[in-house]
Amino acid sequence: MSDLAGITHHTAVLNGIKQHWVTAGQGPPVYLLHGFPETWYGWRKQIPVLAERFTVVAPDLRGYGDTDKPASGYDKRTMANDVVALMDHLGHERIALVGHDRGARVGTRFAKDHPERIDRFVAMDNIPTRIIAETYDVALARQGYWFFTFLGVPDLPEALIAGREETWLTHFYRSWSYNPDMLTPEEIAVYVRSYQQPGAVRGSCMDYRAAPQDVAQDQEDADRLIECPVLTVWGEDFSAVGQAYDVLDVWKGMARDVRGVPIPQCGHLCQEERPDVVNRELLDFLSDWNG
Repeated sequence: MSDLAGITHHTAVLNGIKQHWVTAGQGPPVYLLHGFPETWYGWRKQIPVLAERFTVVAPDLRGYGDTDKPASGYDKRTMANDVVALMDHLGHERIALVGHDRGARVGTRFAKDHPERIDRFVAMDNIPTRIIAETYDVALARQGYWFFTFLGVPDLPEALIAGREETWLTHFYRSWSYNPDMLTPEEIAVYVRSYQQPGAVRGSCMDYRAAPQDVAQDQEDADRLIECPVLTVWGEDFSAVGQAYDVLDVWKGMARDVRGVPIPQCGHLCQEERPDVVNRELLDFLSDWNG
């Protein structure tokens, strides 16, 4: 299932870790950054469509999939630098960047740290880390952010999840989707195999445990808006984003040029649940991206 037509797999040691990514197509570069609990495979419904016009690059983030899972480096500045190292390796001076969930957090830091390397940015179903930190309370935890706290506990999540990866992951895929049966058992199995790899659960936990560093970085330049055009897309029916925040208003506080598209009958995994809408909006937003 993870070997799809037209997609090529690659690995190289970049920014001190072995990174894995897939590529497809030719043209101006478009990078796709996945979130939790996914891998590059979460973009399988976008890659063939975008590859008709663009060079698509979809990496596994640090700690995920077939990329290394080191003990450190999960602050979003370092993870953004992983992307810069990949760009340099591939000879891409400037990119269009699409990030979902954790990938949008990496993309947000990338857009602030490396404005000269990004032409436009899509933040998919994401509330920025600093905003969550400023608004987090018991009610918000109950609304969907409880696992931020859980994964932040040292060692315990890994011990409890070990051997139960399928149960753990399936909870999110079903509860985060408008249609609980959106993913087939075969698709879920692809993700389960990835998260059963040694260090994989710890890698995703370390991503969340970097929150104090991420918030500190975000507070340093909170008053500096993202300069490139931003498209934010979200599922109207996800309790922790579309039903908890005014998403467009939040992102208007993050960037100078923002357009927002809510997707009805859609949960958190927008690109998987409503690829028709997501692909249409991506193609429109990228229509004049010529590298």
